[in-house]
Amino acid sequence: QVQLVESGGGLVQAGGSLRLSCDASGRTFSSYVMGWFRQTPGKEREFVAAISWTTMTRYADSVKGRFTISRDNAKNTVYLQMNSLKPEDTAVYYCAAGHQTVVTAGQYAYWGQGTQVTVSS
Repeated sequence: QVQLVESGGGLVQAGGSLRLSCDASGRTFSSYVMGWFRQTPGKEREFVAAISWTTMTRYADSVKGRFTISRDNAKNTVYLQMNSLKPEDTAVYYCAAGHQTVVTAGQYAYWGQGTQVTVSS
């Protein structure tokens, strides 16, 4: 079992930056693929980025070149550095843990509670 807690969300102006963190419990954190998803009201949860235990990364086209996912296995933490933020990045951001570097939310077994990111224009 893995428990995930996100932090770092907030309000930022367009063009600004935020870094989200996701702290995980459990001794097997390093073996999981970690992902970030986001969701806005009335829409399905959308893939943002994922990182495998070998640090292979995968990004949604909409965030490539602006967002960077990383992990620190010693701290059981995964990060999402978000630069050049746009109003359309506004969403609740969720951390997830799974076993494959995939974009489908249903393939991730564990989820955090989410953190709100709001980008003003």
